[in-house]
Amino acid sequence: MNIPFSPPDITEREIELVSEVLRSGWVTTGPKTKEFEKKLAEYVGTEKFVCLGSATAAMEMTLRLLGVGPGDEVIVPAYTYTASCSVICHVGAKPVIVDISKDSFEMDYDALDEYINEHTKAIIPVDLGGAVCDFDKIYSCVERNKDKFVPSNEIQKAFGRIVIMSDCAHGFGAERNGVKTGNFADFTCYSFHAVKNLTTVEGGAVTWRNIEGFDNEEIYRQYMNLSLHGQTKDALNKNKAGAWEYDIVSPAYKCNMTDLQGAIGLAQLERYERMLNRRKTIINRYNSVLDGYNVTYLKHKTEEYTSSGHLYLMHVNDIDEAERNNIINRFAEKGVATNVHYKPLPMLTAYKNLGYDIKDFPNAFNYYKNEITLPLYSKMTDEELDYVVSVIEEVLKEYKK
Repeated sequence: MNIPFSPPDITEREIELVSEVLRSGWVTTGPKTKEFEKKLAEYVGTEKFVCLGSATAAMEMTLRLLGVGPGDEVIVPAYTYTASCSVICHVGAKPVIVDISKDSFEMDYDALDEYINEHTKAIIPVDLGGAVCDFDKIYSCVERNKDKFVPSNEIQKAFGRIVIMSDCAHGFGAERNGVKTGNFADFTCYSFHAVKNLTTVEGGAVTWRNIEGFDNEEIYRQYMNLSLHGQTKDALNKNKAGAWEYDIVSPAYKCNMTDLQGAIGLAQLERYERMLNRRKTIINRYNSVLDGYNVTYLKHKTEEYTSSGHLYLMHVNDIDEAERNNIINRFAEKGVATNVHYKPLPMLTAYKNLGYDIKDFPNAFNYYKNEITLPLYSKMTDEELDYVVSVIEEVLKEYKK
Protein backbone atom coordinates (compact mmCIF):
# COMPACT_ATOMS: atom_id res chain seq x y z
CA MET A 1 0.00 0.00 0.00
CA ASN A 2 1.24 3.51 -0.84
CA ILE A 3 0.21 6.31 1.48
CA PRO A 4 0.73 9.86 0.16
CA PHE A 5 1.61 12.65 2.55
CA SER A 6 -1.22 15.12 2.04
CA PRO A 7 -3.39 14.83 -1.10
CA PRO A 8 -6.22 17.35 -1.58
CA ASP A 9 -9.75 16.31 -0.66
CA ILE A 10 -11.63 17.07 -3.89
CA THR A 11 -15.16 15.80 -4.60
CA GLU A 12 -17.72 16.11 -7.37
CA ARG A 13 -19.07 19.21 -5.61
CA GLU A 14 -15.85 21.13 -6.32
CA ILE A 15 -15.95 19.98 -9.93
CA GLU A 16 -19.60 21.02 -10.21
CA LEU A 17 -18.95 24.56 -8.96
CA VAL A 18 -15.84 24.97 -11.11
CA SER A 19 -17.86 23.84 -14.13
CA GLU A 20 -20.49 26.47 -13.33
CA VAL A 21 -17.79 29.15 -13.33
CA LEU A 22 -16.29 27.92 -16.60
CA ARG A 23 -19.71 27.96 -18.25
CA SER A 24 -20.57 31.39 -16.86
CA GLY A 25 -18.03 33.19 -19.03
CA TRP A 26 -16.48 34.89 -15.99
CA VAL A 27 -13.46 33.08 -14.51
CA THR A 28 -11.29 35.73 -12.85
CA THR A 29 -12.06 37.70 -9.66
CA GLY A 30 -15.81 38.09 -9.51
CA PRO A 31 -19.00 36.91 -7.78
CA LYS A 32 -17.68 33.54 -6.58
CA THR A 33 -14.60 35.12 -4.99
CA LYS A 34 -16.77 37.75 -3.29
CA GLU A 35 -19.16 35.07 -2.04
CA PHE A 36 -16.24 33.03 -0.72
CA GLU A 37 -14.94 36.08 1.18
CA LYS A 38 -18.39 36.58 2.72
CA LYS A 39 -18.69 32.93 3.76
CA LEU A 40 -15.19 32.94 5.26
CA ALA A 41 -16.04 35.98 7.39
CA GLU A 42 -19.24 34.30 8.58
CA TYR A 43 -17.35 31.12 9.50
CA VAL A 44 -14.58 32.88 11.41
CA GLY A 45 -16.73 35.64 12.91
CA THR A 46 -15.00 38.73 11.54
CA GLU A 47 -16.42 41.54 9.42
CA LYS A 48 -14.27 41.34 6.31
CA PHE A 49 -12.04 38.92 4.42
CA VAL A 50 -9.83 39.55 1.41
CA CYS A 51 -8.99 36.56 -0.80
CA LEU A 52 -5.64 36.68 -2.59
CA GLY A 53 -3.31 34.46 -4.59
CA SER A 54 -1.52 32.96 -1.57
CA ALA A 55 -0.89 33.37 2.15
CA THR A 56 2.46 34.85 1.15
CA ALA A 57 0.64 37.54 -0.84
CA ALA A 58 -1.71 38.13 2.10
CA MET A 59 1.22 38.69 4.46
CA GLU A 60 3.15 40.87 2.05
CA MET A 61 0.15 43.03 1.13
CA THR A 62 -0.59 43.45 4.85
CA LEU A 63 2.95 44.67 5.54
CA ARG A 64 2.59 47.08 2.60
CA LEU A 65 -0.80 48.25 3.87
CA LEU A 66 0.89 48.97 7.21
CA GLY A 67 3.65 50.91 5.49
CA VAL A 68 6.41 48.58 6.67
CA GLY A 69 9.56 49.04 4.60
CA PRO A 70 13.26 49.93 4.58
CA GLY A 71 14.59 50.90 7.99
CA ASP A 72 11.90 48.88 9.78
CA GLU A 73 12.26 45.58 11.64
CA VAL A 74 9.81 42.68 11.91
CA ILE A 75 10.15 39.84 14.42
CA VAL A 76 9.60 36.26 13.25
CA PRO A 77 10.31 32.85 14.84
CA ALA A 78 13.23 30.72 13.67
CA TYR A 79 10.97 27.67 13.36
CA THR A 80 8.74 28.32 10.36
CA TYR A 81 8.55 28.09 6.60
CA THR A 82 10.43 30.71 4.59
CA ALA A 83 7.22 32.54 3.58
CA SER A 84 6.86 33.95 7.11
CA CYS A 85 10.22 35.66 6.70
CA SER A 86 10.59 36.23 2.97
CA VAL A 87 7.70 38.72 2.97
CA ILE A 88 9.69 40.90 5.37
CA CYS A 89 12.53 40.92 2.86
CA HIS A 90 10.12 41.63 -0.01
CA VAL A 91 9.08 44.96 1.53
CA GLY A 92 12.69 45.91 2.30
CA ALA A 93 12.46 45.56 6.07
CA LYS A 94 14.89 43.65 8.29
CA PRO A 95 13.80 40.23 9.60
CA VAL A 96 14.63 39.76 13.26
CA ILE A 97 14.67 36.00 13.83
CA VAL A 98 13.93 34.79 17.37
CA ASP A 99 14.49 31.30 18.77
CA ILE A 100 11.55 29.20 19.96
CA SER A 101 11.04 28.14 23.55
CA LYS A 102 12.60 24.86 24.67
CA ASP A 103 10.56 21.88 23.48
CA SER A 104 7.90 24.15 21.98
CA PHE A 105 6.88 25.33 18.52
CA GLU A 106 6.21 28.86 19.84
CA MET A 107 8.70 31.70 19.77
CA ASP A 108 10.35 32.47 23.10
CA TYR A 109 7.98 35.13 24.39
CA ASP A 110 10.16 35.82 27.45
CA ALA A 111 13.02 36.83 25.15
CA LEU A 112 10.98 39.09 22.88
CA ASP A 113 11.62 42.29 24.85
CA GLU A 114 15.32 42.28 24.07
CA TYR A 115 14.62 42.28 20.32
CA ILE A 116 12.21 45.23 20.36
CA ASN A 117 13.39 48.76 19.60
CA GLU A 118 12.16 51.93 17.88
CA HIS A 119 12.48 50.22 14.48
CA THR A 120 10.19 47.29 15.34
CA LYS A 121 6.92 47.57 13.43
CA ALA A 122 5.41 44.08 13.57
CA ILE A 123 5.59 40.59 15.09
CA ILE A 124 4.66 37.50 13.05
CA PRO A 125 3.67 34.55 15.29
CA VAL A 126 3.15 31.21 13.52
CA ASP A 127 0.38 28.72 14.33
CA LEU A 128 2.45 25.64 13.48
CA GLY A 129 0.40 22.63 12.44
CA GLY A 130 -2.74 24.58 13.27
CA ALA A 131 -1.98 24.85 17.00
CA VAL A 132 -2.78 28.38 18.17
CA CYS A 133 -0.09 30.59 19.70
CA ASP A 134 -0.44 32.26 23.09
CA PHE A 135 -1.57 35.70 21.94
CA ASP A 136 -2.06 36.94 25.50
CA LYS A 137 1.69 36.72 26.05
CA ILE A 138 2.41 38.43 22.75
CA TYR A 139 0.06 41.32 23.50
CA SER A 140 1.52 41.67 26.99
CA CYS A 141 4.97 42.06 25.46
CA VAL A 142 3.70 44.60 22.94
CA GLU A 143 2.02 46.65 25.69
CA ARG A 144 5.20 46.63 27.79
CA ASN A 145 7.08 48.13 24.87
CA LYS A 146 4.57 50.72 23.63
CA ASP A 147 6.91 53.56 24.58
CA LYS A 148 9.46 52.30 22.04
CA PHE A 149 7.01 52.33 19.12
CA VAL A 150 7.55 55.03 16.50
CA PRO A 151 4.70 55.12 13.93
CA SER A 152 5.47 56.15 10.37
CA ASN A 153 1.98 56.41 8.83
CA GLU A 154 -1.65 56.93 9.84
CA ILE A 155 -2.57 53.29 10.29
CA GLN A 156 0.46 52.71 12.52
CA LYS A 157 -0.60 55.77 14.54
CA ALA A 158 -4.06 54.23 14.96
CA PHE A 159 -2.49 51.15 16.54
CA GLY A 160 0.02 53.12 18.63
CA ARG A 161 2.01 49.92 19.15
CA ILE A 162 3.70 47.04 17.34
CA VAL A 163 1.22 45.28 15.05
CA ILE A 164 0.65 41.53 15.37
CA MET A 165 0.21 39.75 12.04
CA SER A 166 -0.41 36.04 12.46
CA ASP A 167 0.94 33.55 9.94
CA CYS A 168 -2.06 31.26 10.31
CA ALA A 169 -1.37 29.38 7.09
CA HIS A 170 -2.03 26.11 8.94
CA GLY A 171 -4.77 27.28 11.26
CA PHE A 172 -8.05 27.93 9.47
CA GLY A 173 -10.80 26.65 11.78
CA ALA A 174 -8.57 26.28 14.84
CA GLU A 175 -9.81 27.73 18.15
CA ARG A 176 -8.42 29.14 21.35
CA ASN A 177 -10.75 29.28 24.35
CA GLY A 178 -13.65 28.57 22.00
CA VAL A 179 -12.87 31.47 19.65
CA LYS A 180 -11.72 30.86 16.09
CA THR A 181 -8.45 32.14 14.70
CA GLY A 182 -8.94 35.43 12.91
CA ASN A 183 -10.05 37.07 16.15
CA PHE A 184 -6.69 37.18 17.99
CA ALA A 185 -4.03 38.89 15.92
CA ASP A 186 -4.53 42.34 14.45
CA PHE A 187 -4.27 40.69 11.03
CA THR A 188 -4.57 36.95 10.36
CA CYS A 189 -3.30 35.41 7.13
CA TYR A 190 -4.45 31.99 5.88
CA SER A 191 -3.24 29.61 3.18
CA PHE A 192 -5.50 27.60 0.87
CA HIS A 193 -2.62 25.86 -0.92
CA ALA A 194 -3.16 22.36 -2.30
CA VAL A 195 -1.88 20.60 0.86
CA LYS A 196 -3.90 22.70 3.31
CA ASN A 197 -7.04 21.51 5.12
CA LEU A 198 -9.20 23.76 2.96
CA THR A 199 -7.79 24.23 -0.52
CA THR A 200 -8.43 26.47 -3.50
CA VAL A 201 -5.44 24.77 -5.23
CA GLU A 202 -3.43 27.95 -4.74
CA GLY A 203 -4.72 30.86 -2.71
CA GLY A 204 -4.86 32.61 0.61
CA ALA A 205 -6.77 35.21 2.56
CA VAL A 206 -6.46 37.84 5.26
CA THR A 207 -8.89 39.09 7.87
CA TRP A 208 -8.43 41.72 10.55
CA ARG A 209 -9.87 43.05 13.76
CA ASN A 210 -11.60 46.42 13.62
CA ILE A 211 -9.15 49.34 13.69
CA GLU A 212 -10.30 52.47 15.50
CA GLY A 213 -10.68 55.36 13.06
CA PHE A 214 -10.54 53.13 9.98
CA ASP A 215 -13.54 51.91 8.02
CA ASN A 216 -13.33 48.22 7.08
CA GLU A 217 -14.53 48.98 3.56
CA GLU A 218 -11.61 51.38 3.16
CA ILE A 219 -9.16 48.73 4.37
CA TYR A 220 -10.75 46.27 1.92
CA ARG A 221 -10.42 48.79 -0.93
CA GLN A 222 -6.75 49.28 -0.15
CA TYR A 223 -6.15 45.53 -0.31
CA MET A 224 -7.96 45.43 -3.67
CA ASN A 225 -5.76 48.23 -5.00
CA LEU A 226 -2.60 46.52 -3.79
CA SER A 227 -3.57 43.19 -5.34
CA LEU A 228 -4.65 44.60 -8.73
CA HIS A 229 -1.85 46.92 -9.89
CA GLY A 230 -3.16 49.84 -7.82
CA GLN A 231 -6.19 49.99 -10.12
CA THR A 232 -9.30 51.76 -8.84
CA LYS A 233 -11.69 49.26 -10.46
CA ASP A 234 -11.46 45.51 -10.78
CA ALA A 235 -12.26 43.73 -14.04
CA LEU A 236 -15.82 42.90 -12.96
CA ASN A 237 -16.71 46.55 -12.37
CA LYS A 238 -14.88 47.72 -15.50
CA ASN A 239 -16.96 45.25 -17.50
CA LYS A 240 -20.22 47.08 -16.70
CA ALA A 241 -21.67 49.17 -19.50
CA GLY A 242 -19.86 52.48 -19.83
CA ALA A 243 -17.68 51.80 -16.78
CA TRP A 244 -14.31 51.38 -18.46
CA GLU A 245 -12.73 54.47 -16.84
CA TYR A 246 -10.16 53.75 -14.10
CA ASP A 247 -7.04 55.14 -12.49
CA ILE A 248 -3.82 53.64 -11.15
CA VAL A 249 -3.14 55.10 -7.71
CA SER A 250 0.14 53.25 -7.10
CA PRO A 251 2.47 50.94 -9.06
CA ALA A 252 1.19 47.97 -7.05
CA TYR A 253 1.05 44.18 -7.43
CA LYS A 254 -0.92 41.33 -9.02
CA CYS A 255 -2.06 38.67 -6.60
CA ASN A 256 -5.86 38.45 -6.78
CA MET A 257 -7.88 35.23 -6.39
CA THR A 258 -9.92 33.95 -9.35
CA ASP A 259 -13.52 32.77 -9.36
CA LEU A 260 -12.30 29.28 -10.25
CA GLN A 261 -10.43 29.22 -6.94
CA GLY A 262 -13.33 30.85 -5.10
CA ALA A 263 -15.69 28.15 -6.37
CA ILE A 264 -13.43 25.38 -5.08
CA GLY A 265 -13.21 27.18 -1.73
CA LEU A 266 -16.99 27.45 -1.45
CA ALA A 267 -17.37 23.72 -2.03
CA GLN A 268 -14.67 22.96 0.54
CA LEU A 269 -16.25 25.25 3.11
CA GLU A 270 -19.60 23.46 2.80
CA ARG A 271 -18.10 20.30 4.30
CA TYR A 272 -15.19 21.74 6.22
CA GLU A 273 -16.38 20.69 9.68
CA ARG A 274 -16.65 17.06 8.50
CA MET A 275 -13.14 17.29 7.08
CA LEU A 276 -11.82 18.64 10.41
CA ASN A 277 -13.56 15.87 12.34
CA ARG A 278 -11.90 13.23 10.16
CA ARG A 279 -8.51 14.76 10.91
CA LYS A 280 -9.30 14.65 14.64
CA THR A 281 -10.12 10.94 14.39
CA ILE A 282 -6.76 10.25 12.72
CA ILE A 283 -4.88 12.39 15.26
CA ASN A 284 -6.50 10.58 18.18
CA ARG A 285 -5.51 7.21 16.69
CA TYR A 286 -1.90 8.35 16.22
CA ASN A 287 -1.82 9.69 19.78
CA SER A 288 -3.08 6.43 21.29
CA VAL A 289 -0.43 4.42 19.43
CA LEU A 290 2.52 6.75 20.01
CA ASP A 291 1.85 7.06 23.73
CA GLY A 292 3.56 3.67 23.98
CA TYR A 293 6.80 4.91 22.42
CA ASN A 294 9.66 7.20 23.39
CA VAL A 295 8.05 9.89 21.26
CA THR A 296 6.57 13.32 21.89
CA TYR A 297 4.07 14.92 19.54
CA LEU A 298 2.50 18.29 18.92
CA LYS A 299 -0.62 18.56 21.06
CA HIS A 300 -3.66 19.31 18.96
CA LYS A 301 -6.02 19.71 21.88
CA THR A 302 -5.27 21.35 25.23
CA GLU A 303 -7.31 23.25 27.81
CA GLU A 304 -6.52 26.43 25.85
CA TYR A 305 -6.86 25.46 22.21
CA THR A 306 -8.17 23.00 19.64
CA SER A 307 -6.02 22.98 16.54
CA SER A 308 -7.09 22.65 12.92
CA GLY A 309 -5.19 19.35 12.79
CA HIS A 310 -3.16 20.39 9.80
CA LEU A 311 0.11 18.56 10.54
CA TYR A 312 1.01 15.66 12.82
CA LEU A 313 4.48 16.51 14.10
CA MET A 314 6.21 13.87 16.23
CA HIS A 315 9.66 13.82 17.78
CA VAL A 316 11.53 10.58 18.33
CA ASN A 317 13.35 11.41 21.54
CA ASP A 318 17.11 11.09 22.03
CA ILE A 319 18.07 10.68 18.37
CA ASP A 320 20.04 12.87 15.93
CA GLU A 321 19.39 14.02 12.35
CA ALA A 322 21.01 10.97 10.76
CA GLU A 323 18.89 8.52 12.74
CA ARG A 324 15.77 10.60 12.06
CA ASN A 325 16.48 10.52 8.32
CA ASN A 326 17.01 6.76 8.48
CA ILE A 327 13.57 6.37 10.09
CA ILE A 328 12.02 8.49 7.30
CA ASN A 329 13.64 6.20 4.72
CA ARG A 330 12.27 3.14 6.46
CA PHE A 331 8.76 4.62 6.34
CA ALA A 332 9.28 5.29 2.61
CA GLU A 333 10.37 1.68 1.99
CA LYS A 334 7.02 0.62 3.43
CA GLY A 335 5.18 3.03 1.12
CA VAL A 336 4.37 5.68 3.76
CA ALA A 337 5.29 9.25 2.81
CA THR A 338 6.46 11.41 5.71
CA ASN A 339 8.01 14.86 5.90
CA VAL A 340 9.90 17.28 8.16
CA HIS A 341 8.42 20.57 9.36
CA TYR A 342 10.64 22.56 9.25
CA LYS A 343 14.26 23.27 8.65
CA PRO A 344 14.72 26.34 10.86
CA LEU A 345 15.26 29.56 8.91
CA PRO A 346 18.93 29.98 9.99
CA MET A 347 19.77 26.63 8.34
CA LEU A 348 18.70 27.91 4.91
CA THR A 349 21.13 29.57 2.55
CA ALA A 350 18.96 32.65 2.08
CA TYR A 351 19.11 33.48 5.79
CA LYS A 352 22.68 32.31 6.30
CA ASN A 353 23.52 34.97 3.71
CA LEU A 354 21.83 37.53 5.94
CA GLY A 355 24.18 36.59 8.76
CA TYR A 356 22.08 34.12 10.74
CA ASP A 357 23.72 31.02 12.25
CA ILE A 358 21.78 28.01 13.55
CA LYS A 359 24.21 27.81 16.49
CA ASP A 360 22.44 30.87 17.87
CA PHE A 361 19.10 29.06 17.80
CA PRO A 362 19.62 25.87 19.80
CA ASN A 363 15.96 25.30 20.66
CA ALA A 364 14.90 25.50 17.02
CA PHE A 365 17.64 23.07 15.99
CA ASN A 366 16.75 20.60 18.75
CA TYR A 367 13.07 20.76 17.78
CA TYR A 368 14.00 20.06 14.16
CA LYS A 369 16.68 17.37 14.45
CA ASN A 370 14.36 14.52 15.51
CA GLU A 371 11.06 15.70 13.98
CA ILE A 372 9.01 13.55 11.60
CA THR A 373 5.62 14.57 10.20
CA LEU A 374 3.20 11.71 9.62
CA PRO A 375 0.65 11.66 6.77
CA LEU A 376 -2.60 13.36 7.76
CA TYR A 377 -5.45 14.11 5.39
CA SER A 378 -9.24 13.95 5.46
CA LYS A 379 -9.49 11.42 2.60
CA MET A 380 -7.47 8.82 4.52
CA THR A 381 -9.55 5.66 4.84
CA ASP A 382 -9.69 3.41 7.89
CA GLU A 383 -7.79 0.78 5.93
CA GLU A 384 -5.04 3.27 5.08
CA LEU A 385 -4.92 4.48 8.69
CA ASP A 386 -4.59 0.89 9.92
CA TYR A 387 -1.71 0.37 7.53
CA VAL A 388 0.12 3.53 8.64
CA VAL A 389 -0.29 2.45 12.27
CA SER A 390 1.14 -0.99 11.45
CA VAL A 391 4.15 0.67 9.80
CA ILE A 392 4.62 2.95 12.81
CA GLU A 393 4.65 -0.08 15.09
CA GLU A 394 7.15 -1.90 12.88
CA VAL A 395 9.53 1.01 12.20
CA LEU A 396 9.50 2.40 15.74
CA LYS A 397 9.55 -0.92 17.64
CA GLU A 398 13.06 -0.26 18.99
CA TYR A 399 11.85 3.04 20.49
CA LYS A 400 9.12 1.52 22.68
CA LYS A 401 8.93 2.72 26.26
